[in-house]
Amino acid sequence: LAISPPPRLFFRGIVNTQSSPQDIAIAGAGLLGRLLAWRLRLLGHDITLFEAGKLQPDSNTTRAAAFTAAGMIAPLSEAVVSDANVYRMGQFALQRWPEWLKDLPQNKTELFSAKGSLLVAHPQDESELQQFESELNFVVPECPRYQGLSSRDIQDLEPDLSPQFMPGLLLQEEGHLHNREFLQQLGNELIRLDVKVHENTSVETEPQTVHMDTGVEKFDLVIDCRGLGAKMQLKKLRGVRGETLHVETSEIHLHRPVRLMHPRYQLYVVPKPNNRFIIGATQIESEDRSPVTLQSSLELGSALYTLSPAFAEARIIEMDTNLRPAFMDNLPKIFCKPGLIIANGLFRHGYLLAPAVVEQVLAQVAQNQQIIFPDLLQASTSG
Repeated sequence: LAISPPPRLFFRGIVNTQSSPQDIAIAGAGLLGRLLAWRLRLLGHDITLFEAGKLQPDSNTTRAAAFTAAGMIAPLSEAVVSDANVYRMGQFALQRWPEWLKDLPQNKTELFSAKGSLLVAHPQDESELQQFESELNFVVPECPRYQGLSSRDIQDLEPDLSPQFMPGLLLQEEGHLHNREFLQQLGNELIRLDVKVHENTSVETEPQTVHMDTGVEKFDLVIDCRGLGAKMQLKKLRGVRGETLHVETSEIHLHRPVRLMHPRYQLYVVPKPNNRFIIGATQIESEDRSPVTLQSSLELGSALYTLSPAFAEARIIEMDTNLRPAFMDNLPKIFCKPGLIIANGLFRHGYLLAPAVVEQVLAQVAQNQQIIFPDLLQASTSG
């Protein structure tokens, strides 16, 4: 089974965002906040980062949604449930992530993998794959890179999967990031780069101003990336609950994310370092942060078992829940006014869409007149 790499993509309007050094405050140390603090610091700006929790949280503390995510960069998969703009921004992410990661110190763990993702279904659910392919060709008619697979093809790609799956789809234009390792390493890099970090500090923002319990600080520019922390300011922002299961086993090896197509849910399994796997499927319209429900854990576990019976001996090392910040259309938005930029609403597309959002914010900071991703920019904060 021959697998060719995806083509290198070039995006009109990606420009040098260097500007005169500014004193910039960033509220929120989730994915967007960390990335913007990093890229702006590398451009020579003085950065102060405010985080309501800890920069390096543990499992017992509140964490940004980026820590709960699986780190998939799946433009084809997400285009089917969103639109072609998400696909194009996802293509940009596949190009940008490897370039950005070169700016981090060398690490023993390869943080980014671009081996595609695999879609499989039980024989009785083959229609789910057919429906997915039909919708994909409708949303992204410009010849998306995917390949139909036989049962033998699937076994050649992922020999540890159950042999019952046929047919399947290989989405070659997809990848995944080891997100927790990346976030931890990036947090350490921010400290090394002398970014001023204020942990356990909840703030409110307005142009050139950060309000804390202890007082007020002024800056040349404030960038608000607080996720649901900005809900009072962004009235139409909502939280969408997600649940994940983390298991550990040395009995199974996967080379890429695997999605199990099912009439009720699309379970995904993403390989992580040290024989770990993260499993998720749930998307619940609720702002409940309570622990994983028994129903969800049973569904995740049973679906995982059908992928390979060897998962039965895997050890459950974590069950995690979090809320993803989202607007009504489930797409991110950037609101700009003099002295204040607000970036929010990554929903479940965090690692897929963050590079596009970051690049557009960098262009705004540099006061570049050329709009890179026009769909992200909003006229007001009405949501």
